[in-house]
Amino acid sequence: MTSCAVIAAKDEEKHVGVVVKDTLTYVDEVILVDDGSKDGTKKVAEAAGAKVMRHVVNLGKGAAIRTGCEEAVRRKVSKIVLIDADGQHEPKELPRFLKALDSVDIVYGIRTRRESMPLVLKFGNWFIFQVSKLLYGVKVSDTQCGYRAFNASVWPKIRWESSGYSMESEMLAKAGKQNLKYSTVDISTIYSDKYKGTTVLDGMKIVLNMLWWRLRR
Repeated sequence: MTSCAVIAAKDEEKHVGVVVKDTLTYVDEVILVDDGSKDGTKKVAEAAGAKVMRHVVNLGKGAAIRTGCEEAVRRKVSKIVLIDADGQHEPKELPRFLKALDSVDIVYGIRTRRESMPLVLKFGNWFIFQVSKLLYGVKVSDTQCGYRAFNASVWPKIRWESSGYSMESEMLAKAGKQNLKYSTVDISTIYSDKYKGTTVLDGMKIVLNMLWWRLRR
């Protein structure tokens, strides 16, 4: 069985080399999608050992990770892990995700310490959790954490259309509707730079999308 980490990166030359090297300690290969970077992200990632794909223009996190996952499936890997390029996720926690996949379809990371996350975003994450639980029966308290893993066999069931930060919620929604078996892994998060991630506006769009996905699909 082969394992692969998929990483989306935009202008992350500062962190991506270490992330790729550390990640390769625990998986068989790393596929990094350079989503329209204007710095040396591609060069640094390749030097660290990643297979690099490139979007000439920035298409968004969801589109970049989708591109990477499709390549991983094409390469017939068995387990796929999604991890951020900016160093916020610790690669040393990867074995726990991979082991959990022996008994479930998908594993969601849960950030245990979120002191650096603004209060309004903590509330937004909590609210999205309540909506996802109500609409899809999925009890994942940290719906927006990007550190997650799944067996490649379920890719057709969770493949998302979202190009931006709604991808995590769309993946969760589709997994819920398909009744995929899931578990969670508590993780730590390192905020090395100013907080990046889902904004209040993104959160509002995510909730509306989750309602639409429930009605339409």
